[in-house]
Amino acid sequence: MKKKETNDAGNQPNQPPQPNQPNKRPNDKRRFSFYWIYVILFAILIGLQFFGRDAATPQEKIDQGKLIELLKNGEVERIDLVNKQDAEVYLNRKGLSRQFPDVKATADGTTETPSYTYKIGDLARFEETVSEAQADLDKPVYITNVSRNNWVAGILEWIIPLALLLVFYIILMRGMGRSMGGAGSIFNIGKSRAQLYDKENGNVNVTFKDVAGLEEAKVEIMEVVDFLKNPEKYTKLGGKIPKGVLLVGPPGTGKTLLAKSVAGEANVPFFSLSGSDFVEMFVGVGASRVRDLFNNAKSKSPCIIFIDEIDAIGRARGRNAITGGNDERESTLNQLLTEMDGFGTNSGVIVLAATNRADILDKALLRAGRFDRQIYVELPDIVGRKEIFEVHMRNLKLNADVDKEFLAKQTPGFSGADIANVCNEAALMAARKGKEEISKQDFLDAVDRIIGGLEKKNKIITAEEKKVIAFHEAGHATTSWLLQYAHPLVKVTIVPRGKSLGAAWYLPEERQITTKEQMYHEMIATLGGRAAEQVVFGQISTGALSDLEKVTKQAFAMVTYYGLDEEIGNLSYYDSTGQQDYSLTKPYSEKTAETIDKRVSVIVEKAYQEAIAILTEHRDGLGQLAQKLIEEEVIFGEDLERIFGKRPWGNSEDEKLKNATVKAAENQPEQEPEKA
Repeated sequence: MKKKETNDAGNQPNQPPQPNQPNKRPNDKRRFSFYWIYVILFAILIGLQFFGRDAATPQEKIDQGKLIELLKNGEVERIDLVNKQDAEVYLNRKGLSRQFPDVKATADGTTETPSYTYKIGDLARFEETVSEAQADLDKPVYITNVSRNNWVAGILEWIIPLALLLVFYIILMRGMGRSMGGAGSIFNIGKSRAQLYDKENGNVNVTFKDVAGLEEAKVEIMEVVDFLKNPEKYTKLGGKIPKGVLLVGPPGTGKTLLAKSVAGEANVPFFSLSGSDFVEMFVGVGASRVRDLFNNAKSKSPCIIFIDEIDAIGRARGRNAITGGNDERESTLNQLLTEMDGFGTNSGVIVLAATNRADILDKALLRAGRFDRQIYVELPDIVGRKEIFEVHMRNLKLNADVDKEFLAKQTPGFSGADIANVCNEAALMAARKGKEEISKQDFLDAVDRIIGGLEKKNKIITAEEKKVIAFHEAGHATTSWLLQYAHPLVKVTIVPRGKSLGAAWYLPEERQITTKEQMYHEMIATLGGRAAEQVVFGQISTGALSDLEKVTKQAFAMVTYYGLDEEIGNLSYYDSTGQQDYSLTKPYSEKTAETIDKRVSVIVEKAYQEAIAILTEHRDGLGQLAQKLIEEEVIFGEDLERIFGKRPWGNSEDEKLKNATVKAAENQPEQEPEKA
């Protein structure tokens, strides 16, 4: 976000922006660049090539034959054996005049630098060769041993490896510092990685106006804002400001957004980080970061500390038998518990935390005095969804036919993040079709896209498979229409979406409790697809995998969790504390387990037989519905009403919504799936 330009002088016009100067500090002092180290090392390597050589650079290398020829002709003045490795051959006047006529000899008849060099392999063989080559000469040349040390090369041989190790260490530490959120130094590894948001700096622009559908949670959280704005209002009566507030709820319900709105409303510094930011591979880093975080918070009091996904460090202790008390995560949690107990209640520091797994948090973390309040941020109801649609539609160009209340009814069980995704998908679909405005049908298509997945109209399906799929989906639609407590149908299609070959959209009631009959009718409707295959074709297919998985879980929940089975009785083996997940044994005996398996099988089979009976009784209507589905690939609630009649137990709201859905689809027939 761009900051607002201000003129500190007050009487001077705004100056044009200066070019970026990344290597300058605020006081115009040039900062040392790390890349200069590479330049220095490169210069040292080049210097080694030049200064590492002897000052007397040889002119030419010769082989053994050339050396013997020079010795036999008496053209050699002397031979210097350097470090018993290289022989430097100096020519006399005769040799220079023949080999290098342009080179002038010195006063002693030779040159300052050797004329040739010879690489020695075997020293004894070399000395023997020199002696044999001069056997006929009166004044033979004798080899002179010379010891020569190049101190520059010797020093560089030690310095360069050490320098390379140092550079590697610096690069490694800088990389670790960046990955750990530090300032590029290993010494900053224990510093907090929390990002500081401050309204004065313009990086906090979320208020309660941007949070919709969470009215109950906003009432609780507004009191926290009032604590920070007017602490005397509560402390003068002897009250204590809460130390911590825990936001609990499903993913996407707006917990993080709610915490940011607190910072925007309270106008105080806001430290934000994730629970996983505390723990690293080094021992003690997490506890050090917790201490540094709270020290920074106390220095900027009043302020807010927001820890997102606190379950990363707040899991109950003692559940990992392998690491035990040496677990770094547990050490971090212990330090967090100490810090939350350590600062005073009136220090002006409030800890906000968010999680969707409150059942696995440590009990010491949830006790009063640390997280005094727990605010449940649940999925929005129909009123909340309408408000969320209004928030996310502010910047959209909408057609007049878009009805927010209608869309709210079409999206039961959607979170705030899901609704935001619906609005974005609708805008993308409208833009893809070249529209100037977003219509109601675009939103309906977006809902279908999110729930069922992308349409795959080009997927190859044989005529026989298409017929089976049509009767399968018609079986779902028929049973749900003829059962009192099943969810009313909105739309059925046999156009493949995602991984499924067909899909059905229902409008579930927004109820807080569910009876045994309601769950049982839902199971019958779910098994209606496989039952239709059995009734029509006399055989079943693998297309009911997801249906079987759903009814099995429902039946198991009825028997073991909700106490809805007569034989098991009013018992529940559900563990809301989460301890059961870490147990090696089940909370019931083997005999009870056999009974549970038997009862689950009985319930599912009974629902399946009842679905077969319903479809057998209404075989003609099932065939008409499947035929229409084969021809048009999509059917709506009015098609079932025309075949089976009105549902005697249908409520007016469901009928109104169903009719609105059908009308919206009829107004834009080009949006319906094309025939295969």
